[in-house]
Amino acid sequence: MLVDSHCHVDFPDLSADLPGVVDRAREAGIGHMLCVSVNLTDFPRLCEVTQAYPEISWSVGVHPNEAFEANAEPSSAQLAALADHPRVVAVGETGLDYYRSEAASQWQRDRFAAHVAAAKQCAKPLIVHTRQAAADTLDLMRAEHAHECGGVMHCFSEDWETAKASLDEGFYISFSGIVTFKNAEALREVARKTPIDRILVETDAPYLAPHPFRGKVNEPALVVHTARCVAEIKGMDEEVFADVTTENFKKLFSRAKVEPIAA
Repeated sequence: MLVDSHCHVDFPDLSADLPGVVDRAREAGIGHMLCVSVNLTDFPRLCEVTQAYPEISWSVGVHPNEAFEANAEPSSAQLAALADHPRVVAVGETGLDYYRSEAASQWQRDRFAAHVAAAKQCAKPLIVHTRQAAADTLDLMRAEHAHECGGVMHCFSEDWETAKASLDEGFYISFSGIVTFKNAEALREVARKTPIDRILVETDAPYLAPHPFRGKVNEPALVVHTARCVAEIKGMDEEVFADVTTENFKKLFSRAKVEPIAA
């Protein structure tokens, strides 16, 4: 059994056929999915859309690319209160992204710090997004003592030095379909070096479909292709890799109710 450790099945591309998405995931051997929040406005809909599927856990958070609103920024207390729901197993996704936002944006750092504080308050792990901001992301994680809650560097696409520093802070590394792309040899080298007991796999669906589906709408069932790629990199049997990464997920997201796939 595999787990898709990060997806957005509440997004329109997938929620329009969520029963089909879940059925295809089950058929592919995906026993659990973590549906990740990107803003608080849509969080109630995320819950409503996925409520009927116990194999879908939730996170709560505001993505670093969500627009800054001076009077509507999430507080750590607000995030922690929402994270108290039993289906919420993590805080995020949060982090820093300088690809679409100005590198000096203090509001991004303040938002990230609020998420770290909330995660520590509710004792649930962080889901961290970083893009063109690796050094600042790690600096803030250290300054805010993110190791106290732990978490995962989701959709990892940075270099080994960033991966090693994240591992040293107690974080897991999650590989998406990017690792299957032909031009991703540097990322595959990161996968080779990352300890197997700190690896997760994800889709980030509906984005980043793995080879050979690159450019198409991604969905949880396709995480098997990412898992197959990383298992090959690690020289592991696919079923053993699936079992190990599922246990990794259960260890990190300890409140997720990961059950065997029903016959």
